Amino acid sequence: MNIKNFALIGAAGYIAPRHMQAIKDTGNRLIAAFDPFDSVGILDRYFDDVDFFTEFERFDRHIELLRRHDEGKKIDYISICSPNYLHDAHIRFALRVGAHPICEKPLVLNPWNLDALEELEAETGIKIYNVLQLRVHQAIKDLKKTIDSLPPGQKHSIDLTYITSRGKWYFYSWKGDIHKSGGVATNIGIHFFDMLMWIFGKVRHNEVYLNDPKKMAGFIELEKADVRWFLSLDKNDLPKDVLDKGQPTYRSIKIDGAELEFSGGFTDLHTVVYRDILQGGGYGIPEARPSIELVHKIRHSEIISGSKETVHPLVKIG
Repeated sequence: MNIKNFALIGAAGYIAPRHMQAIKDTGNRLIAAFDPFDSVGILDRYFDDVDFFTEFERFDRHIELLRRHDEGKKIDYISICSPNYLHDAHIRFALRVGAHPICEKPLVLNPWNLDALEELEAETGIKIYNVLQLRVHQAIKDLKKTIDSLPPGQKHSIDLTYITSRGKWYFYSWKGDIHKSGGVATNIGIHFFDMLMWIFGKVRHNEVYLNDPKKMAGFIELEKADVRWFLSLDKNDLPKDVLDKGQPTYRSIKIDGAELEFSGGFTDLHTVVYRDILQGGGYGIPEARPSIELVHKIRHSEIISGSKETVHPLVKIG
């Protein structure tokens, strides 16, 4: 097997260990990592010989030196786990040093950023990859297969609920700054919007009924489904039975009243994504674009009053 060399941007973040695991599981090497914060002892769980940098300029210089002078350690892929607003710049960096970027969601915050990246992709011949891990979840794949097999013209009713409680720290970090994270719909909702559009088709209509730093709600008409959605970072929105168990997160997708069971099977999804990329597959800008366009519209939508039919049950109307 041809072993590939990886570098990682954002090594101290929440999602970085899943990328470290994926690099290790696919039999490849993590050569270098960067993060302005030095709490990265987690690296030792996966690799014990990683060059680590807290200054991007030194990381940049190191990657460039490897590209020019060390064929054995030249970087093939750069895994990007940095804050959302930095993804665009870090993707451009990867292209400049001749490495394929594998970037967390959202790929970028604004749709027009994708246009510029597509031009650079064409100029360099280097493909940009986006981690869309719900698309490789077996229960989600099975649902898509079922929906695709149904006669055309059928419309489904969906209630999407995602509540993941966050403390005060969240709003002091970059995640609480809408200009850096894109807000609730972008930061915690884009996974689900991408998945629903992948299965139920393009957006025909979009409405937003609630938009504040802690929670958002709205309605999306897709080609094959009407979706009432509610996203929250507020612990008080958790169902009582979930609170009683001390669980911080509640995730529910009801399709025509029936619960989609996909609570398990999340542990190795990044490894599945990496394996797909390394075997010549993977999702890129065309696949990422619809959800980025949608969350951008949601972020800038006027707040309106909905009806009982279109407003999520957890949202008070009137």
